[in-house]
Amino acid sequence: MLFVIIIDAGLLALERGWAINLSGGYHHASAHCGGGFCIYSDISLCIRHLQRFCPERVRKAMIIDLDAHQGNGYARDFMNDDSVFIVDAYNHSIYPGDNYAKRAIKCDISVYASDDDDQYLSKLVENILPAIHEFQPDFILYNAGTDCLVNDPLGG
Repeated sequence: MLFVIIIDAGLLALERGWAINLSGGYHHASAHCGGGFCIYSDISLCIRHLQRFCPERVRKAMIIDLDAHQGNGYARDFMNDDSVFIVDAYNHSIYPGDNYAKRAIKCDISVYASDDDDQYLSKLVENILPAIHEFQPDFILYNAGTDCLVNDPLGG
């Protein structure tokens, strides 16, 4: 049933310009296996569904992942896929440290535990807008994460 939610959120975003899915963001899961606390690859599923069933509207998709952990699951799913552009801002010194998946990240933003709000936001502004202008996606899937907040023990 959860996979229906992410697909509905993607379709609703196409219809209305935006949508929120509060029960997802399983960015460590790939199409082949779960990982971390992530049970299935909802991000990949949403993008693949939209590209397959709405090809005239979603040719190019961008993932902007601001969770403090590397989004390695969907990165593995979209390895060598030029129709998906991955922007990932994460703490490189914590889980999962997936060097293979890192190759799929087109805009890799290093975030450190010592970064304050101004440094963090500056990195996002310097990287995200140029990536959007360069790739010109038809659809952006934003994975907010919550562990990028100050003093969060999981995000470092």
